[in-house]
Amino acid sequence: MSVSRRRLLALGVAVPACSALAPGAAWAAAPDPASAPSASSAPPERRVGDRPGVRVNLAHLDFLRDTVRPAPVPGHDTYRLREEPALGALWTYAERQSDGSYRRTGGGERDPETGHYAQGAYNADDMARAAVVYLRHWRLTGSPHSERAARQLLRGVCYLQTTTGPHAGDVVLWQQADGTLNRSAYPPETPDPSDSGPSYWLARLVWALGEGVEAFGGAGGGSGLGGPEGELAHGFVQFLRDRLELALTALERDVLSRYGTWETADGRRVPAWLIARGADATSEAVLGLAAYVRAGGGERARRATARFAEGIAALASGGPGVWPYGAVLPYAASLSQWHAWGAQMPTALAVASQVLGREDLLRTALGDAAGLTPELLTAGGCDNGRLPAPVDRSQIAYGVDSRLRALLTVAEAAGTHTANAAGPTGSRGRRGAPGLYPLAALTAAWYFGANAAGEPVHDPDTGVTFDGVSPEGGINRNSGAESTVHGLLSMLALASLTDGAVRAGSVPPLAVTSAEHDGTRVLEAEDGELTGAAKVQRPDPAATEESAYSGDACAALREGGAITWTLPSEAPGPLLASPVVNLVEDRAAGRTVWNSRGATAGSASLDHGTAGPQGVSAVPGTLTPVALPGTFAPGGRLRARAADVGKHALRVDAVLVRPAVARLVVASPYGGLALLHNGDGRERPATVTVPGSGRTTVELYDVHARPAGRRATATGREVHVAVPAHGFAVLRREGRDGA
Repeated sequence: MSVSRRRLLALGVAVPACSALAPGAAWAAAPDPASAPSASSAPPERRVGDRPGVRVNLAHLDFLRDTVRPAPVPGHDTYRLREEPALGALWTYAERQSDGSYRRTGGGERDPETGHYAQGAYNADDMARAAVVYLRHWRLTGSPHSERAARQLLRGVCYLQTTTGPHAGDVVLWQQADGTLNRSAYPPETPDPSDSGPSYWLARLVWALGEGVEAFGGAGGGSGLGGPEGELAHGFVQFLRDRLELALTALERDVLSRYGTWETADGRRVPAWLIARGADATSEAVLGLAAYVRAGGGERARRATARFAEGIAALASGGPGVWPYGAVLPYAASLSQWHAWGAQMPTALAVASQVLGREDLLRTALGDAAGLTPELLTAGGCDNGRLPAPVDRSQIAYGVDSRLRALLTVAEAAGTHTANAAGPTGSRGRRGAPGLYPLAALTAAWYFGANAAGEPVHDPDTGVTFDGVSPEGGINRNSGAESTVHGLLSMLALASLTDGAVRAGSVPPLAVTSAEHDGTRVLEAEDGELTGAAKVQRPDPAATEESAYSGDACAALREGGAITWTLPSEAPGPLLASPVVNLVEDRAAGRTVWNSRGATAGSASLDHGTAGPQGVSAVPGTLTPVALPGTFAPGGRLRARAADVGKHALRVDAVLVRPAVARLVVASPYGGLALLHNGDGRERPATVTVPGSGRTTVELYDVHARPAGRRATATGREVHVAVPAHGFAVLRREGRDGA
């Protein structure tokens, strides 16, 4: 699915049903048996067992692959098209059949006369990412099958790149099964036509080409062949270089030409030189550019890597206790959204820091990985949309994989930096970030049952990764290209773990029997007790490309209007609270006064007029969580009262409430793994029961995922821990309960 469509879906904006396969949804288009053959049985298994229990099975991805013989089209060509007219392609979706097999299909309604889909059968986004899977598998295992598959997919996706005219270097997104290019799909993409400007699919082409140059170039041009075969192999590497340089020309023309130019989004200065204004899209291009630099790509590629990385890093926001807790925002036109899908910003910054020697980029990546991840995990995992409340809590492999590989890549880069750094060992960044490894294990556990469904969503016997899990625990058992690709990228990352990463606790529980968490809960404003000049309001629209009101509603408060909530009573200790309010550009807007009997900080005043000029954001104002000082008693009453209200009513969307020490406890047949995250600015005690029967190992980490004390062991089921301020604790216990 294209990201422009996904961004709208994540924000709750209505999109025609044919444009995407959302988790839990059924696909409406009827596939044609001729163009979408049934998978009656899985192809022969291909696996790697580099790590015990971790298997990388390419069978389902192989099933999604196809060949296409496109007719000659001006401006579209690829490597040896005339000599080898069959190019690699990849079906976009795969529908699960009643017998458990899968049927391949394209995007949108299918015309029974032409066989064409409203979007297409194949798309550049998925073909490029699938090529990355095969490249990485080939480099890990030496598999000739994966080498051939990568070569064919790279040839196929390069055919989609426009080579002439004012948009040379850009990419057509959709292709029909007969090879016809569909420049303008329905519903329309941005840009439209799809090769008329910078796009997510251009960024992903750069990712695939960069890793392709590195892989095929590192293999001596391919398989180490000499003579005519060797010449062909070296010719392919040069072709990939040429196409990446063409893509870079397009990026320089349409994006990097704005380097150093800043825009405004609700008063914040944001970079104007990101692809489609997205740090998420740009991060995927940086993955390819960094690989190209490693392969000798030259000063031009190095400069582009640095400039894109600087733009990504400029969107780092918040910090300890302040939303979004150090994360890099994915979209320059919104200060109000973060989503797990495509959030490869810390991964890109970490690899850029290594090829450029830029410690500042690594610090930003670490702030994201270590600051946000414990908050996500204890609240239930890698949500599709925090906008800024967790409006879309569905979860997909694209989001989980992005977070998993970010944790592993940043941890590796931080460890490498620690090993190579000179200077005092106590300086920031010098001790590595080993705490990211157990966070990676807990993130990866989603595939094996640590999700809302309580079931595995990746099948190592077939290579299938399901298309998503709904907040209510429903599983979309379709398995399209995107889910398959990112599930396999995760398995490859786990299969590639170094011995040090394994020792640091990065191997996930591969069979999860239960996963319990008690993190962030949402108290809707419209569900509170409204008194005085307070009423429920349903903004129209409730969701834009900038943000979304939780529950499609909010409370509007005039002078003296108030809302009262009853705080959760089952919390194991004091609570933290962050109201989600709409801040506007009006110094006379007014304020809300917040108080609760038993609160440690007394009353707090929240100014609603602190936003800046709208600029490039979709609507004036910014929907923002603002942390209240101190802690609150479980079961207490929290009250907000409007004061000094100006021309317009003050909007309150919700209150985000969580225990000061939130937890995630995962049980497997072989023991338990627990995470305690302290969201408060001072050390907090906590007690947790860890499944298992042996001794419990306790590891403490600070806000930067650095060790915050000596490893300790404890006996008994209940373990008492003092969790560092804004840090976290990881507890492991082996052995079956009762064993």
